[in-house]
Amino acid sequence: MLAQTRNLERARAQFAEPGARLIADLYLWTMAAGLRGATAAELFDGYCRRLVEVGVALTRGYVSTQTLHPQWMGYGYLWTRQLNAVQESQYPRADAPRSAWLESPFLPLIERARGGEAAPTLRRRLALGQEERDFPALIEFHEAGATDYFAIVYSFGVKGDPAHGTGVVLSFAVDAADGFDDAHLMLMEATLPGLALALKAHAGHNIASSLLSAYLGEDAGHRVHNGAVIRGEADSLSAVVWYADLKGFTATSDRWPGPAIIDMLDDAFEALAAPLRPRGGQVLKFIGDAMLAIFAVDGEAEAAVCQRALDAAEEAIAALRESASRRAEAGLPSVEADIALHVGEVLYGNVGAADRLDFTVIGPAVNEAARIEKQCDALGQRILASERFARAADLCGGRLAPLGSYALRGVAQPQTLFGVVKDDGPAA
Repeated sequence: MLAQTRNLERARAQFAEPGARLIADLYLWTMAAGLRGATAAELFDGYCRRLVEVGVALTRGYVSTQTLHPQWMGYGYLWTRQLNAVQESQYPRADAPRSAWLESPFLPLIERARGGEAAPTLRRRLALGQEERDFPALIEFHEAGATDYFAIVYSFGVKGDPAHGTGVVLSFAVDAADGFDDAHLMLMEATLPGLALALKAHAGHNIASSLLSAYLGEDAGHRVHNGAVIRGEADSLSAVVWYADLKGFTATSDRWPGPAIIDMLDDAFEALAAPLRPRGGQVLKFIGDAMLAIFAVDGEAEAAVCQRALDAAEEAIAALRESASRRAEAGLPSVEADIALHVGEVLYGNVGAADRLDFTVIGPAVNEAARIEKQCDALGQRILASERFARAADLCGGRLAPLGSYALRGVAQPQTLFGVVKDDGPAA
């Protein structure tokens, strides 16, 4: 990066004319900031501040980046002179576009970009009359004192490129009496491609991070994104193994069409996963109609971790029952679940073929948790815990009671299993 910066400095020295030097300075800054990995907020804040420093009467600047994420459609960054800082926002995916978006000046620009136009722009001299304020947002900006508005769109990638379909939209408003100075517009149009490229680098990093977290889990995704990619490399980890299996899924899926089953699975897995998030549980994978999660015991007392895992299990079972009741009233399919809790040493890392890896946990503790879950129906329980879990949890303050000793398939010795104490005494 140092060599590249020196090259940019040498290129800057070639510009003797003041306007050209301003362009070189701002372009140099965007490239250097992008190379050092500045965030989108840092990039846009720095860019807007530098525009003000060279005399642009900027009242607001806005940039939005599209993303690939199951929850979020994009991120927005608003700079205002009043705050002299950037406010960040994120936009959830929605079944239908919001009315504000349908009336946005960005929409026709994006449609032009999708039609093949490179970096389409829109300028409105807001102070010249009502015809220049042809979008609701522009009326709002003019009422706040803006006299001129400029927007531009940059698309990322080409067809076939994973980045295709993403990009950035940027807009700027000034309150100078004569609007944008021609030299200032030239400065912006010459340097915004560099800013867009730096924003693309940050967006690509964010997209990779968010997709890895969504598909592997937050901790596993973070590890992979930070270089844990070698097959066979795994860490030994003490953890609570949290294994859930949906009940009656096969029979239900035989009676309902595919879309209804997908909707039911989404509801059920969200009910199971939601209680884990605030308690430090990590969902590692969905295995058909089952779910595997862990609670790492990392410098914390096992009893406290086990307590959180049991709390999550009880909340998940209650949420599934509520969901089943609600769905039944709506005439929709529903399921319940069994959950097994165990604790022990696991191997946490990359397992798989040379060209297809899975970042997961393996070991006897994982296998035993799956075997314990299979005993739920026979014992009439929704939650079962191993003796190792119950002792580590110190019986969770009397919330767990022994049910007897049982043989588990593939496990050498019979295991004592524990159930949750009900209001009318120990579990059956």
